[in-house]
Amino acid sequence: MYKYHCLNPISHVGLEQLDENYVNTEKADDADVILVRSAKMHDMEFSPNLKAIARAGAGVNNIPLDRCAENGIVVFNTPGANANGVKELVIAGMLLAARDIIGGIHWVQEHEEDGDLAKLTEKSKKAFAGTELLGKKLGVIGLGAIGVLVANAAVHLGMDVYGYDPYVSVDSAWRLSRNIHHAKTVDELYRECDYITIHVPALKDTIGMIDKNAISLMKKNVVILNLARDTLVNSEDMVDALVSGAVKCYVTDFPTPEIAGVKGTIVIPHLGASTEESEDNCAKMAAEEIRDFIENGNITHSVNFPDCALGEKGESPRITILHKNIPNMLGQFTTLLADHGINIELMTNKSRKEYAYTMMDVAGEVSQDVIDRLSDVDGVLKVRVL
Repeated sequence: MYKYHCLNPISHVGLEQLDENYVNTEKADDADVILVRSAKMHDMEFSPNLKAIARAGAGVNNIPLDRCAENGIVVFNTPGANANGVKELVIAGMLLAARDIIGGIHWVQEHEEDGDLAKLTEKSKKAFAGTELLGKKLGVIGLGAIGVLVANAAVHLGMDVYGYDPYVSVDSAWRLSRNIHHAKTVDELYRECDYITIHVPALKDTIGMIDKNAISLMKKNVVILNLARDTLVNSEDMVDALVSGAVKCYVTDFPTPEIAGVKGTIVIPHLGASTEESEDNCAKMAAEEIRDFIENGNITHSVNFPDCALGEKGESPRITILHKNIPNMLGQFTTLLADHGINIELMTNKSRKEYAYTMMDVAGEVSQDVIDRLSDVDGVLKVRVL
C-alpha cells in the first residue's frame, strides 16, 4: 500500500488513476508521493519516506529540484498536458491586442444606461477600430508543446509565421506545419514580425531575454505576448518601450506591480492553464507518471533525474538506484551483486548532468543486507527493490 498527499486540490480525473493500492494521507511526512500544483515547497522538510513529487503542470519553480535530487526524490512534471489551454489564450491575447475589444466593452458598460445607446454606439465605435491578424507576421520563440500548437493555429488564421528554436525536438519538428518559416536566429524573428510570442522555460540564457536590446531590433508598434514565464521579459525595459511607443501592446499572463495598469498592457491573471480540461489532463498525466515509477521504477518526464525505463516489471525482482553520475558506479553495483550470488538479467543506466539512474532486473533473493550495502556505496542516493 502506497500513500499520497496532495498539497493542492488535484482533479479527481487524475486521482482516479491511482487504484486501491494507493491511499490519501493528510500528513506529508507519511507520504510516498506528493502531488502539487502551485504550492511553494522550498521551505518544506522532506521525509525519508518520500520517493517522488509530481507537479500537475509544466513549471517547477515552486519545487527545490536540487535538494530533492540530493535526497533521492524524483520530481516529475506534465509537459504538454495544458498546451491546448495556453495556445487558446495566446490566440485570444493576439485578438485582444489587434482590436480594442476590452476598451469597447468598457465603453458599453460606462454608457449602458444611455437611452440612445445604439445610436451613440455607431458614432463612437471608430475609437475602438483595430486590425486583422490575417496576413500579419507572427514570431514564435520556442517550439515545444505549446509553441508548435500556437504556430500551427496561427497558420490556419492566415498569419505568416516564423519559428525559432535551436533545440527543437524531433517530435516537435514532425508536428510543425511545413508553412512555417524557420528563423535561423532570434534577431531575424525580431526584425520581421508584427507579433512575437515567447514559449521557453526560465533558464540562465532566457531570463530577461526580451529587454531593451531585443526590443530595439523589433518593428515599431510590435505586439509582444508572454504566457510562459514572467522573468523572460525585463519589466523595466518593457514599461519604457510601452511609454515610448516602441511596443504597441504587451500581453502577459503574469500580473506584477511594475506592469499592471501601464497603458498598452493586457494583463491576464495567470489563466493560461486554468481550464477544466487542462487541470484534468495534468492530473491524469501526473498520476500515470507516479504509478509507473512506484510500481515499475520507470522515470518519464522527470526534471531532476534522467528519463529511464525497463518496461513493465515482471516476476523477477527489480532494483532501482538513484545515484551521483560519477565513475565506476556500475562496476561497484555489479561486483556487489555478484558477491551475493545475484545474477543481472537486464540492466539500463541513464545520466543527466550530475545525477544518474540504474535499473536492474535480477535473479536471486535481494536481502536487506544487499540493499544496505548498495545504499552504503559512496554516491548512492536511494535504493528501491520492486
